[in-house]
Amino acid sequence: MSRFGLLREHDFRRLFLADTASQAGTQVLMLALPLVAVTALRASAFEVGLLGACQTLAFAVIGLPAGAVVDRLSKRAVLVVSDWARALALASVPVAWWLGLLSIYQLYAVALVLGVFTVFFDVAYQSYLPYLVERERLVEGNSALEVVRTVAMLGGPSVGGYLIQFLTAPFALVTTVAGFAWSALCLRTIRRRETRPRQRRAHLGKEIAEGVRFVLGERLLRRIAGCTATANLFGAMAQPMILLLLARELGLGAGTIGLLMAAGGLGGITGALVNARLARWLGQGPTMWLGIAVPVPLMFALPWMEADWRLGLFALSEFGIGAGTVVYNVTQVSFRQSITPAPLLGRMNATIRFFVWGTLPLGGLLGGVLGEVIGIRNTLLVAACGGGLAVLWLLTSPLRTMRELPAASVDAHGSPQ
Repeated sequence: MSRFGLLREHDFRRLFLADTASQAGTQVLMLALPLVAVTALRASAFEVGLLGACQTLAFAVIGLPAGAVVDRLSKRAVLVVSDWARALALASVPVAWWLGLLSIYQLYAVALVLGVFTVFFDVAYQSYLPYLVERERLVEGNSALEVVRTVAMLGGPSVGGYLIQFLTAPFALVTTVAGFAWSALCLRTIRRRETRPRQRRAHLGKEIAEGVRFVLGERLLRRIAGCTATANLFGAMAQPMILLLLARELGLGAGTIGLLMAAGGLGGITGALVNARLARWLGQGPTMWLGIAVPVPLMFALPWMEADWRLGLFALSEFGIGAGTVVYNVTQVSFRQSITPAPLLGRMNATIRFFVWGTLPLGGLLGGVLGEVIGIRNTLLVAACGGGLAVLWLLTSPLRTMRELPAASVDAHGSPQ
């Protein structure tokens, strides 16, 4: 195998560069957008939670039809349009701030638009990789792209934190706008054209139902979806409260917050480096559930955080969550892609996203409500308890001991046999 692997291939390299730019900008966005609400607009816990819900609401509302639409269109075109749409929507925030017109309601609207086009981007993105690389190299491709995400997690929050500190949160968003624009330009240069099946299209509703049937018909996919959905629900509950705790209760600057959160990226890189060895040593199934289980005890340190040595426990928690997330994602995403026939890739990914990301707006809303009613720290305790339940989906399934994840037997139409 070549020393640089898939990076020597022109089209994968362009996808890799696009992902690098998009992920770097997204890491700044994850920190900057809620901090615009917290610091610039003095938003309440409920308003910050509602903002998080707006960012992910689209996955619950349009997640399923998005998959059927993506399967009908050029996936590269969907990616490019989504990048430009997100760049334009986000650019309105610093402009409105400069004109003195920015409000929490504009942030809600921008978050909703970002969510819609993120749905299409993510569904098309995970469905596009199998068109660029052979299926036996999907793990290699996903691992390379996961490294990009984790490196962005490592450097993005710290760089973003200092950008926010020196430029203010609204103007730091310009970095993300540039990342989306560069991603679109890189994607435009991919040479390989998709070969979509020439067949008479069924009614959109029937195509959506076919994707849902495929996912629900595969018992391992059902378990993976349940695990990820549970983890996302309680993770979305915790995330806005963590920012409120660090920025408002502990009074930490954006740069310090970014440095602390960069520990998640360092953990992610570690997870990417050890993932293949763990899978060989323990088997793919145990590697998957350990990625979810190991970080859980660290989450219980968050409710007792103070601006002293305990910040080290927060960094350790971020490290563990970052490592576990990468180990889990590389294993389960590669399995999903390899088990699914090409004509169903968009609908499979959209169906999975509907189930696992559809819990995010609910988690953000619950976090905001609980933050107002029982307080930020108690909400983090509830989130830690709930997050520990996610691993039960895997421990009570055949995945608990499977050394090799099977490729499902499917017919030519993608229906389970």
